[in-house]
Amino acid sequence: MTEAPVWIVCRQCGVRLYRKRFEQELQVCRECGHHARLDAFQRIDQLLDQGSAGEMDFGTPAGDPLGFTDRMAYPDRLAAARAATGLCDAAVSVRGTIEGRPVILLVMDFAFLGGSLGASVGDLVVGAADAARQERIPLIVVTASGGARMQEGVLALMQMARTSQALAELDEAGVLTITIVTDPTFGGVAASFATQTDVIIAEPGARMGFAGKRVIEQTIGKRLPADFQTASSLMEHGLIDDVVPRVRLRTVLSRLLSLTDPPSGGDVLLPVTPPDRLGEPETSDPWQMVRRARELERPTTLDYIHHMYDGFKELHGDRVSGDCPAMIAGFGHLAGRPVGIIGQQKGHDAAELARRNFGMASPAGYRKAARLMALAEKLRIPIITLIDTPGAYPGVEAEANGQMNAIAASLRLMSGLRVPLIAVLTGEGGSGGALALALADRVLALEHAVYSVISPEGCASILWRSQDAAPTAARALKVTPSDLLRLGIVDDMVPEPPGGAQRDHARAAEILRARLTAALDELTPWDSDALVRGRRARFARFGAQPVKKEVSL
Repeated sequence: MTEAPVWIVCRQCGVRLYRKRFEQELQVCRECGHHARLDAFQRIDQLLDQGSAGEMDFGTPAGDPLGFTDRMAYPDRLAAARAATGLCDAAVSVRGTIEGRPVILLVMDFAFLGGSLGASVGDLVVGAADAARQERIPLIVVTASGGARMQEGVLALMQMARTSQALAELDEAGVLTITIVTDPTFGGVAASFATQTDVIIAEPGARMGFAGKRVIEQTIGKRLPADFQTASSLMEHGLIDDVVPRVRLRTVLSRLLSLTDPPSGGDVLLPVTPPDRLGEPETSDPWQMVRRARELERPTTLDYIHHMYDGFKELHGDRVSGDCPAMIAGFGHLAGRPVGIIGQQKGHDAAELARRNFGMASPAGYRKAARLMALAEKLRIPIITLIDTPGAYPGVEAEANGQMNAIAASLRLMSGLRVPLIAVLTGEGGSGGALALALADRVLALEHAVYSVISPEGCASILWRSQDAAPTAARALKVTPSDLLRLGIVDDMVPEPPGGAQRDHARAAEILRARLTAALDELTPWDSDALVRGRRARFARFGAQPVKKEVSL
């Protein structure tokens, strides 16, 4: 038996690596970060808790339905691949745990005929999905494939349909599904179950697409960028949720799997002062309220997430065209219970404001938010939205990409979500861009937040023909929390620390956390039909004669 070499060479940068250390570092080059290809057994060992792997399902040996022969008869190719890999076909499934949480893990192996998708691999994917559905535990799929198996002809193409149906059944059953994209993932696998899961994460440098780069270059007669179809490019274009180094995969997976944990109860939090005992706000002047709501020092969505939520995992992309940095979306735990978290993000300085587009979301941002809402509904997880935006982004590209459609779709989706939904105005609530996150069971407003159909400056320019009339317009528009309470637009005003939330982020988050916990406690016992009926009734009342509330402040 030949001993393994002591030194190996990185296939990407060419540096010599000490083999044992390379293996200890999960076969990632310490010089360039290149993630070497793993076989199915190595992948299972790295992902599952030690000793937790159950009996592996290697599937049924593939037949030769077409009697296919190229330079070698198909049965001979299969026999050679089995001898080289120790697998029956290009995938294996196994039940195990990740940090104690049970999962069904399906791993593809590129070394077996390029990880190609044939009937036997289709059986393994469908079988793993069925097991996850029956046991109601998450399914994790690790992909590595060149596409459908040519030697099985159109029968291989049918595996795309079979596996897609299996994933649809997991959606119907409310079972969490996750894809780990490894290099390479192409063709029929990329265009079916690999991209149909709830969360898609990729290893750095992993490539994924339908057609390969070389085929596309030959078709269009042009050279493509070096990062074309790579993990970083996929994330930039909103097609995956995250790029996760191999060393962090188990941690990220554990955080995602925690969404299926039953609520732990968390802290016992008492509601803060009721609205009728709040006392006078520090300022009652609407224009001053608008100015305070816009202060850069006020807590942003990410600040509130940092102070209020445990184990937050941000997801990215709308799975269509891009990822909007002005919209944050992810999952975390609030007082021991999993929740979906969505909110506009502004920033505290000029650089972040520019990078976040001043909190004005693009269509991709609203589609990302809608994707997270749909996933939260599937997993039966409450949703909390944090609203702080001048409005939806009004650019040419946003209009061309369907800003109106994205906002309309969000409103329609929220009206029928069958999980508790709480919206919080934390700063500016600008027009339809704010409402797109505010069609909720309960709408709260921080003490110095505002909510308006248009900015006071915009209103003044149109109706008063002068921006100098902005203070007058602010008063006329009734933008303050006390106005909104009287109009029935918001259900509660959340007090801020003395001087405003900008003076003490942690205390502001503590007060809001208590209010949110109380609201969730109120809404959680409601069945899904009652939630939808109540939410629709809440917004149906805003007709020609809206109900006004008497509120003591």
